[in-house]
Amino acid sequence: MGKEIFTGRYTTENTEDIVVFIIGMRINKRLAIHKWLPVFNSMPGMIKELYSHKEELGFLSMESYFGLRTTVMIQYWRSMNDLLAYAKSEKHLTAWKNFNQKVGNNDAVGIYHETYQLKSGHYEAFYGNMPAYGLGKVFNPIPVTAKRNTARDRLHLQKLR
Repeated sequence: MGKEIFTGRYTTENTEDIVVFIIGMRINKRLAIHKWLPVFNSMPGMIKELYSHKEELGFLSMESYFGLRTTVMIQYWRSMNDLLAYAKSEKHLTAWKNFNQKVGNNDAVGIYHETYQLKSGHYEAFYGNMPAYGLGKVFNPIPVTAKRNTARDRLHLQKLR
């Protein structure tokens, strides 16, 4: 059974500070399975932990994408402090230690992350005929109204017109 589709045009409130964390890996040498598979396999345990302890960890939600060589996870966090605290957690430090021991500077697999701290009022979202997705899973989807019709309106930038 599929997710409920919110028919029409929807947005979210942007009244809270949030952190967007993009993390992933890239398989540089497909045949070096012994190098990239352990990296790939380290994520499901951390993801399970994040969803099992969302409130106490400050984890809000995430979306995942898998390509032929690259994986991407877009995660939403309550604060930078919450994200940085998780980076020092046992499960994450174990995965990081294993990566450095097994891969280190070997070019068979790469990892990356980017972190963005977004202040309230400085981000916006739009969804048309979509299930709860991205920020729409973090904050309740609300209908787009005349007051929220454009990205400029949703960003509260009317005075810049």
